[in-house]
Order: sequence, then structure tokens, then C-alpha cells
Amino acid sequence: MEPNIGVIIAIAVVSILGLWIIFYFIPVGLWFSALVSGVRISLLQLVLMRWRKIPPAIIVNNLISATKAGLTLLRNDLEAHYLAGGRVKAVTNALISADKANISLDFKTATAIDLAGRDVLEAVQMSVKPKVINTPPVAAVAKDGIQLIAKARVTLRANIKQLVGGAGEETILARVGEGIVTSIGSASDHKEVLENPDSISRVVLSKGLDSGTAYEILSIDIADIDVGKNIGAMLQMDQANADKNIAQAKAEKRRAMAVAEEQEMKAKAQEARANVIQAEAEIPKAISQAFREGNLGVMDYYKLQNIQSDTSMRESISEKPSGEAQKGKHDDKDKKSNK
Repeated sequence: MEPNIGVIIAIAVVSILGLWIIFYFIPVGLWFSALVSGVRISLLQLVLMRWRKIPPAIIVNNLISATKAGLTLLRNDLEAHYLAGGRVKAVTNALISADKANISLDFKTATAIDLAGRDVLEAVQMSVKPKVINTPPVAAVAKDGIQLIAKARVTLRANIKQLVGGAGEETILARVGEGIVTSIGSASDHKEVLENPDSISRVVLSKGLDSGTAYEILSIDIADIDVGKNIGAMLQMDQANADKNIAQAKAEKRRAMAVAEEQEMKAKAQEARANVIQAEAEIPKAISQAFREGNLGVMDYYKLQNIQSDTSMRESISEKPSGEAQKGKHDDKDKKSNK
């Protein structure tokens, strides 16, 4: 009886699927690679890694790399770091690089740096090859009022011991900018800064700006200094304009008070004239009353009229223009000469 082709195919597929499942959960090839590389790990441990959802290749390959580099790492430590969300490969490479560069870095410190969110491999590389960062333009004013705009290059080296909890590059840049402002601001003349830009570097480095940061400042070099505005002159001009405006306001206030006082005097004068006119209007009544009561005679009245006429004449003469008065004098002289 000939075998059924369909059954043979099904058996082959099941066999292949079974072999794939076996080799997936039992990575024999990975176990053999670890064995020939000097890493002691059992097949059962590799299977348990699968159940703990840890890729065996990551753990085994990093154990092989560390062993070949002469380092001793523990499988449990790598598994714990992976489960904590760390980057096992980055930590392993960092430890290998630190060991080759004679930098003191243990596994606990490396994993702490990695879990803190910093790139531990980059930190090790910065310890070997320092990093240069450029500050943004920093504007400061010397004592003579001239503004200077400086740019600096800061050479940093990673401080492995301060990477966990230490301040970053932003803090370094802020402190360097503050030091530049202080150095330029303490200069009596902006020409001194232009002639000796290295004085800024000395002042800034002496302040210990890398304290509490994740980096060590190796040098601060002034890359460029530009002369800005004359801030002192601008401030003096603004102050002069402000003083002028204040003086104008005070003068306007005095003028307004003078105008008000003049108006008040005019009002008082008008009120006095009105009182005089009112009093003069009462004179005829008083005269009539005096006649009726016998206190004023006819002759007294005529004398009063003569006095008023004489007073009016004198007032009219005094109110003549000076030109007419001079003309009258000349006429008098001519009359005398004619006589």
C-alpha cells in the first residue's frame, strides 16, 4: 500500500514546527557559542531566560564580549539590569572601554549611570577624549559704559563619579556666561579686556564653575569679542531726556498756576469795580436823603459838583497819550513866543 502524500507532508510540517519550537526555547547554537568562548551557562538557564522574557542572545553575547576583554560579569547582574530597563550592551561596552583606558568604573556605577538616563559609553569616551562646547554670545558692560559681546569655547571632561545627580551642560554654560559678565563688568576700561582676553578665562576658571556638575572644566578659551553699543552714553541720554521732561512738566505747572492766579486777580478786580459802581449808584439816593433830612444844603451840593468836575478834568488830562501832552507843551511854547 502506497503511503499517502498528504500525510507525509503533514508529518514533515509538524516535525519542522516542532524542531523550531525546540530550538527556539532551547538555543543550542547560542549555548555552544558561549561554551567555546569560555562562558559557563547551561541550556536550562537559557530556557528560563525565555520564560522570563529576556532575550538570551543579549545576555550571552555581552557575557562573551566581557570575557574576551578580560572582565568578569555575572549573568544575574545583566539579567537584573535588563529587567530594570537598562541598556546591557551600552553598559558592557562602557566597562570594556573604561578598562582599556585605565578609568576606574565598576558595574554598579555603570548601571546606575545608565538607569539615570545618561549615556555611560559617551561619558567614558568623554573621559578619554574631552568635549568642546560653544557658549552663546554673552553681552556685558565694562565700567566705562561700553558693551562687549564675547563667545567662549569650554573644554569638558566627564566626571564619572558625578554623573549620577550632577548638573549637565546647560548649568556649565550658564555659569560660564555669568563668569564672563562678572569679569567684563569688573574691568575699568573695555580696552583692557580687548587687549587681554585671557584675563576673562583666568577669572572664570578661578571660580570653580564645575562644582556639583557631571563634568570637569579643563579650559575656557575666548573665541571672539565684539564691541557693542555705548550703553553708558545711552543711559545718560535717557536720563537727560527724563530730566528735561520733568523740568518741562514743572514749568508747565508753574505757568498754569500763574494763569490761574492772574484769572483770580482779574475776577477780584472786576468784583471790586462792580462794588464801586454799586456804591456810586447809592450816592444820589444818599444826597436825596440828606436833602430831605436837612443835612445837606444847596451850596454844599454845588461844592460837591465842582469837586467832581475838577476830579474828572484831572483824570482826563492824566489819561492823555504822551504824544498829545508833548504837543500841548509845544503849543504853549509857540503861544508864548508869539506873544
